[in-house]
Amino acid sequence: MSTPTPSLRLGLPKGSLQEPTLELFKRAGYNIVVSSRSYRPTVDDKDLELRLLRAQEIGRYVDHGYLDCGITGADWIAENGAVVEVISNLRYSKATSMPTRWVLVVPEDSPVQTVKDLQGKRIATEAVGITEKYLASHGVQAEVEFSWGATEVKVPELVDAIVDITETGSSLLANKLRIVDTLMESYPQFIASPAAAKDPWKRQKMEQLALLLRGALEARDKVGLKMNVPRNQVTDVIKCLPCERSPTVAPLADDEWVAVETLISESIVREILPRLKALGAEGIIEYPLNKVIP
Repeated sequence: MSTPTPSLRLGLPKGSLQEPTLELFKRAGYNIVVSSRSYRPTVDDKDLELRLLRAQEIGRYVDHGYLDCGITGADWIAENGAVVEVISNLRYSKATSMPTRWVLVVPEDSPVQTVKDLQGKRIATEAVGITEKYLASHGVQAEVEFSWGATEVKVPELVDAIVDITETGSSLLANKLRIVDTLMESYPQFIASPAAAKDPWKRQKMEQLALLLRGALEARDKVGLKMNVPRNQVTDVIKCLPCERSPTVAPLADDEWVAVETLISESIVREILPRLKALGAEGIIEYPLNKVIP
């Protein structure tokens, strides 16, 4: 009788984190296809069984063992009180590389200046647990109601304040709202159920996946740069390169020249290319990166 092929049940977040998460997996080397009529995406890895679920639910399903592992925000793990093992922190968000923040918000002209001013008031939020813990830590008693969405429009007519999630704060400013305090910052986390974390095969598979995802994040906003440099200019060229690691210098067939290769931030390439050219560098090539494994 043949032994069943092992598999790893992995939950991916739908909604605002869906596209950046799928793009991250693509850069890590996984091609995922999502059908509009199914919550089971397909992937070119026979060891993976994917489920596309609300980020708010993934921590709970991993905690209960319905999923072996998943990717969801640290905020929703805290909100659900999920008992999970964090395999890796993943520093990305829906639009930027900044963390998302849960913030206490009031209208611009509200008299509320600190959380203490909300004693006995009403607050709307999707993160009821996080908000109640925050209020308790400040000794404030207020009515916290769950918001099903469109939380920003509820102040001041329906509630005195809201606790909402933001990345840049631009939407809040556009709606004439003011941030009073930050309750917590959150990045996605790759989490595992206690049982899956103890299974040798699943643990190895998760560690391998986490390595590739971190490599894809490490390569974000970076490019490779290589060029031919006169040997007598190598020292000056290396000083010009704001690289994170020592560049690779290799000899060429012509003893008067060497090849120099390094990784740098894409945003500064346009600044240093003219300087490199002025130092005698030739055949300068800039190329994109998918993964950088430290």
